Amino acid sequence: MTYQAIAFFDLDGTLLDDHSEVTNEVAEAMKQLQLNNVLPVIATGRTEKEIIQIREQAGISSNIVMNGAFVRVDGKKVYSEEISKSICERMIQAVESKNHTLSFYNSEKIWSTDHDDNLIRAYQFIHSQVPPIDKQGYKTQEVNMLLPCCQEGDDFYEQNFPELTFYRNGPYSIDTVIKGTSKGKAVKLLKTKLNLDSVPTFGFGDGPNDIALLEACDHKVAMGNAKPELKERADYITAANTKGGIVQALKHFDLI
Repeated sequence: MTYQAIAFFDLDGTLLDDHSEVTNEVAEAMKQLQLNNVLPVIATGRTEKEIIQIREQAGISSNIVMNGAFVRVDGKKVYSEEISKSICERMIQAVESKNHTLSFYNSEKIWSTDHDDNLIRAYQFIHSQVPPIDKQGYKTQEVNMLLPCCQEGDDFYEQNFPELTFYRNGPYSIDTVIKGTSKGKAVKLLKTKLNLDSVPTFGFGDGPNDIALLEACDHKVAMGNAKPELKERADYITAANTKGGIVQALKHFDLI
């Protein structure tokens, strides 16, 4: 298929409303995008398991998940980056030394070392299920992303794991991927692998892990509720996610 453009959408605070749902207006906009030969791609810190219902609501079959560690386009896996078992082992030791908990992510599963208040709140914060406990699961399953669940300790983890990148996207947890992995890197990989380098790109976001996404896209859209550092990098600041910002921006760029 010949695409006229590619649009990359963060989820929480961007494509979704304040209940982490896809509104009817946004779903209709995604349908119109595809009729206009624009490829919509979800770009999120979450894993595929967590966004199945969201993809169905939005009618989107392509996604960048786990902050760029895994990419799928029209149902086909395009890219997967694995965190080594030795790093997982060290991270377990690190979280236990701080009395924190840790979640493990791949394209199909989420599991954790234990349950505590921070972990439970982390998943409540994004309206997602608390994962089951399986402290040894990393030994037999691929891991693409880690999630230390804590309200502090960012400096500790960054100093002890220079080979990883840490994205603090909520008060109770830190998205953790291999150094250099980002939504922006995944955008470039997607375009190259699908021979879409000449197709214009649009990035929509609100948080710190969307900085690389916007920088990788030709047109950079920050939501009205976005963090100041993201708005500074945007070409266009639309309304908040709860005020019709997605539809407003798509109309502004004549995508729908």
